[in-house]
Amino acid sequence: MEVVAVPWLFLAGAILMEVAATTALKLSEGFTRLVPSIVVVIGYITAFAMLSQALTRGMGIGVAYGVWAAAGVALVAIIGAVFLGESMTWVQVAGIALVIAGVLALELGARHPEAQQ
Repeated sequence: MEVVAVPWLFLAGAILMEVAATTALKLSEGFTRLVPSIVVVIGYITAFAMLSQALTRGMGIGVAYGVWAAAGVALVAIIGAVFLGESMTWVQVAGIALVIAGVLALELGARHPEAQQ
């Protein structure tokens, strides 16, 4: 495995754990249900530990947090709409697309520092 891919694998794991924890937060009903509440705590701890590993392995904090935020927002919104019966308007879909486009611009700028001159 190429060394560059390792931080991205940790970031992907962090995103998935954060999304699982956030979904469980909704299902915990204000921490009144035990199993979802445990998933929230373990999920967030694991997510931050994995994010820390991505940063330790050289990923820039702006890129890491931007990708985390965009992916998390998009995935949680989709899970809410598909599995939890929450509504999603076309304006919200466009907003998610704009967030993802912004993070893509952040990532492309980080990969090509000469473009920032």
